[in-house]
Amino acid sequence: MAFTLYSLLQAALFIVNAVVTVTCDAVGWGSDQGIGGFGEEPGIKAQLTNLIRSVRTVMRVPLIAVNSVTIILLLLFG
Repeated sequence: MAFTLYSLLQAALFIVNAVVTVTCDAVGWGSDQGIGGFGEEPGIKAQLTNLIRSVRTVMRVPLIAVNSVTIILLLLFG
């Protein structure tokens, strides 16, 4: 299998699909987030939890279309 741009895009699609399907509870992070004081940076766990939630919210509908196109391309061209 050659390393092509399509392979790179397909790998990125797999990663986004994995992020969308992972829930924070499955990882053991739960939805509890400590509220920091003014000017305090949130921890890495809170940032990753927010990133996962944001990606799930924004990418849910576009991923349906992108996955459908990818499946059709794989069926047509192998």
